[in-house]
Amino acid sequence: MVNKNSSFNIHNSSLYRDWLKELKEKVRQAQIKAAVKVNTTLLEFYWELGADIVEKQKTAKWGSGFIQQLSKDMQEEFPGIKGFSDRNIEGVRKWYLFYAEEVIISQQLVAKFKNKTKEQLMPQSEIIKIFQIPWGHNLVIISKCKNTEEALFYVTKTVENGWSRSVLTHQIESGLFERQGKAITNFATTLPAPQSDLANQLIKDPYNFDFLTFTKKYNERELENALIDNLVKFLLELGAGFSFIGKQYNLVVGGDEFFIDLLFYHVKLHCYVVVELKTEKFKPEFAGQLNFYVSAIDGEVKTKEDKPTIGILICKSKNKTVVEYALSKVNNPIGVSDYQITQALPDKFKSSLPSIEEIEAELEKED
Repeated sequence: MVNKNSSFNIHNSSLYRDWLKELKEKVRQAQIKAAVKVNTTLLEFYWELGADIVEKQKTAKWGSGFIQQLSKDMQEEFPGIKGFSDRNIEGVRKWYLFYAEEVIISQQLVAKFKNKTKEQLMPQSEIIKIFQIPWGHNLVIISKCKNTEEALFYVTKTVENGWSRSVLTHQIESGLFERQGKAITNFATTLPAPQSDLANQLIKDPYNFDFLTFTKKYNERELENALIDNLVKFLLELGAGFSFIGKQYNLVVGGDEFFIDLLFYHVKLHCYVVVELKTEKFKPEFAGQLNFYVSAIDGEVKTKEDKPTIGILICKSKNKTVVEYALSKVNNPIGVSDYQITQALPDKFKSSLPSIEEIEAELEKED
């Protein structure tokens, strides 16, 4: 490719002029359609633009300044549209390549690449998903995800839950893709197939409680209170569908009182969810206790319209084999997960550490 500083003028290329004319017409058509379907129309246009750019960079000798020149030409023609900065056009190119290049290279389908229709590169259902979320969300996903499987997971979750960009970013950075559905459960043997699949997907392992700040050893009641004090963040970590019923939920069975750490109702599964917290490693007797609570909620609280109650045990740590044995003979649906907290430094140590300002001052001295 010709260097962008050379005397070659890209406008001398009839191929470029014809393509630019065609591209401008596409924008005008997209502007008309955008009154009805803003996001989908824009992203469909971006997809085609990304495919065009990739193809032109492979087949046309327009120089390395191609993106910058295209940006300038499009901004001059459409000064009111912000999407034609060279930075955004480069983002369009990367977005297209993120999803399309892997398929193109692996299958070595040069003909399909040149034809570049969306249906040929990826299944239609998956393409539709990426068009259903805002452009800014798409950029966050391709910048933070390692592959298309992970990316499409977050695309789907964004569509299902209506995540804002900040929530999406938080979920990616907290590793939701690696954690969701990874808990040890007995759901496959205790719930009917449709509900067991959904229930498995609602439990994470580990749960991330980094929004809590403990500077000393804490007990179960302190952990429980801290989670309730941060209920919005706790519900976000639990996932969509959880409705908080109460903490230390009072349950009377045969005249005896029992207190459940946390009780929720899941609006998508249509069932109660009992959550027990343990600030120590899993022990088999924990499963027995939770099994009793689940049975009691089914017998004393659940109505005919509700699905079977689910129990979630969240421990400091666990031995996978021990958990599997403990759940093997339990008839109620129970899942076991860990939690993690990045513990804050005690105050007595904080004063010995340099502040951000002090570090920056030292770095400036070195310059």
